[in-house]
This record gives sequence, C-alpha cells and structure tokens, in this order.
Amino acid sequence: VQLVESGGGLVQPGGSLRLSCAASGFTFSMYVMSWYRQAPGKERELVASFYSAGGSTNYVDSVKGRFTISRDNAKNTVYLQMNSLKPEDTAVYYCKVTITGRDYWGQGTQVTVSS
Repeated sequence: VQLVESGGGLVQPGGSLRLSCAASGFTFSMYVMSWYRQAPGKERELVASFYSAGGSTNYVDSVKGRFTISRDNAKNTVYLQMNSLKPEDTAVYYCKVTITGRDYWGQGTQVTVSS
C-alpha cells in the first residue's frame, strides 16, 4: 500500500488549494478514503472522508462549506479542494486508508495559510 500526497503550499487567507492523494497497492474503489491534518502542537484530526459505498462524505465542522473531498476511482486518487482558507487551516495534511484493521498513511503535504 502506498499513498502519495501532493498539492500543498503557501497561500494567502481566502485562497484555495487542491490536494491530491495517489493510491496504489490495493483495490482503491473498495475503501473509505480520508484526509487528516496535524497542526504544530496539536493532535492529528479527521478533516473529511469519502465512503466507497454510496459515495457519502463527511467533514469536520470547521471546514464544512469550504472543503470538498472527491475521488476518481479510475485514477486511484482522492482529492481535497480547499477554498476560503484560513490561517487556522495551516497544518500537514495526510490521506489515510484502513485495510483489515491497519491504517496506512501518506507522507503528508504542508499547507501554510499566511499573508
């Protein structure tokens, strides 16, 4: 299993970024894919999930209406579109999949929101 995030960077408040997570080594379409983030000095938190069955999604309250998770099963990729970014969104963003009870993480991509 391999997860590779990309798309992070430095953006001004109010700006947008689109993160990507390319997956390999498992049947991507069968599993829930999630984005987490970890800010300095804070615990890692769940940001959004996209369920494989039915295509439902869920978000942490702080990003509802601003972030959108999506997936392309043909490309084995999950995305996180982040709009109206705030300084408090600054964190390392990770994608995660759980397969037979084991969590697999990518290496993370840094998002910094600052003027």
